[in-house]
Amino acid sequence: MKKIALLSVSFLFAVLSHAQQAESNGSKGTATEQTQDIAKVVDFKETDHDFGKIPYGKPVEFDVQMKNISSDSVKIQNVQVSCGCTTPKWQAGPYAAGENFKVTLGFNGYTEGHFEKSVTIFFENGLSKQIKFHGETFKAPDDAAPASAASKMKSGTK
Repeated sequence: MKKIALLSVSFLFAVLSHAQQAESNGSKGTATEQTQDIAKVVDFKETDHDFGKIPYGKPVEFDVQMKNISSDSVKIQNVQVSCGCTTPKWQAGPYAAGENFKVTLGFNGYTEGHFEKSVTIFFENGLSKQIKFHGETFKAPDDAAPASAASKMKSGTK
């Protein structure tokens, strides 16, 4: 009786593990067939932009330059930002094979000190690319007088 129970449990275990392995292999094959490599479709000129030092609260922009390097047209579906301080400007396309296009990313500058932000560009067929930018904001000292006021004061004392 013990042998029959042990054989039954072993058989059940073997059947279940085989079914699970077949299911995961099937889903991997499907995902690989459907997902393309973005590097074979779109060439990105820059994926991590350095703004350097910018004045606090001063809006800045940069263009993410791209080129369709595939033989088919490419279409942008969405541009998702990581926070409300970043504003994307883009057109969906379609962009023909060999065509250059861009997404403009604006940053409002209202982050104190060092900042790192990311934006994800989503294309047709499940393709996407994350773009990053970083920099540092600085504030002018509160007691700093404008240069024009200082020169007026000196000229009035003579």
